[in-house]
Amino acid sequence: MPGTTWAARLTLPVFTAVSLVALIGSLLVAICVGGVSVPLGTVWGVLINKVSPGFIDQTWSVGREAIIWDIRFTRSLLAMMVGAGLAIVGASLQAVTRNPLADPHLLGISSGAAFGAILALLHTGLFLGLLTVPLLAFFGALIAVAIVLFVSQLADATSADRLVLAGVAVSFIVMAAANALIFLGDPRASHTVIFWMLGGLGLAEWEHLVYPLAILIIAGGWLMSRVAELNAMTVGDETAATLGIAVVKFRLIVFVVGALITGVMVAFSGIIGFVGLMVPHIVRLLVGGDYCRVLPAAALLGAIFMLWADIASRTLMAPEDMPIGIVTGLIGGLFFVWILGRRKI
Repeated sequence: MPGTTWAARLTLPVFTAVSLVALIGSLLVAICVGGVSVPLGTVWGVLINKVSPGFIDQTWSVGREAIIWDIRFTRSLLAMMVGAGLAIVGASLQAVTRNPLADPHLLGISSGAAFGAILALLHTGLFLGLLTVPLLAFFGALIAVAIVLFVSQLADATSADRLVLAGVAVSFIVMAAANALIFLGDPRASHTVIFWMLGGLGLAEWEHLVYPLAILIIAGGWLMSRVAELNAMTVGDETAATLGIAVVKFRLIVFVVGALITGVMVAFSGIIGFVGLMVPHIVRLLVGGDYCRVLPAAALLGAIFMLWADIASRTLMAPEDMPIGIVTGLIGGLFFVWILGRRKI
């Protein structure tokens, strides 16, 4: 999956510097806009006072402070984590499957995570406290991965294209099972779960953010520490094996780590498709195909993309929140068509 001539001109430090500026700017915009617009000066004042209480005289109301700090800031941070996590997972899956169309959504991982989360929300209850939903989402994603690998072996679907087809098939089956859980669950809670399945960040709270942050740092950090192996896997299994990589074992570990990240992100945001498909492609166009650059760049661009998707979801139908999965699905579907039209994959 080589890069283009852009990669020779746009180095990682330049891309990182530009992306960090864009990320901070996008974060400020995301906090300012919404059903109630908040001036940028007020946003800076609240954030500075939270870091250093009393540093600035408070000229804003308690309600404005709650909107900025407890609602929009937490929501924006969750958007950044979800975007970064899904982008990293998508890039890693594309490397180990050597398929540019691989992403958590198409390989059934998101559907498995949704199944586990719905099981917790409607049937088992939070028997492990706040950890119940992310844990069951992870196990659901892991089971979906196991089913995809089993189906691919059963059907002798060893090629990259057929592996994606196996993932799509399993995704439909698992989502059918998830819909059955909704049908059998409490009708009074089903509406909330259906809205959650469409993707949303409205439930972000400070005490919840520690879980996706910890998983992103630990699991995402592990993937970034394996960029050499990911680069080798993009060349082919035979080449990777000659370099001393246990190909089957490494691919399985990447799938499990991807399931962990996806499961936790889906637990807190619902099903958000196509981020893991789009962002790695755009990143490779900008910085090339070396995974030393692809993974950190994907994390930054994924965070920026999700911030703007959330901005769109809050402003297009204001004061109502459009499910963010609708926004990413529309953009991702058009991007998918564009990829197919290039005929270079």
